[in-house]
Amino acid sequence: MTDDLSRLKWQCRRGTKELDFLLNRYLEIEYPVATRQEQAWFVELLKLEDDKLIEILMGEGFK
Repeated sequence: MTDDLSRLKWQCRRGTKELDFLLNRYLEIEYPVATRQEQAWFVELLKLEDDKLIEILMGEGFK
């Protein structure tokens, strides 16, 4: 695994099973085939606080 992927995998560790599962699953399956723009969005998503991230991933969007 490259340093970038190792760093992203570490950032996917959030301490809640739901977030850990969703983020790691995306990283393992979708991220490698995503466009550069989609990969950049994922990196930005990982910068969010957990409560905001849960809102977005559970379909409540940005508020």
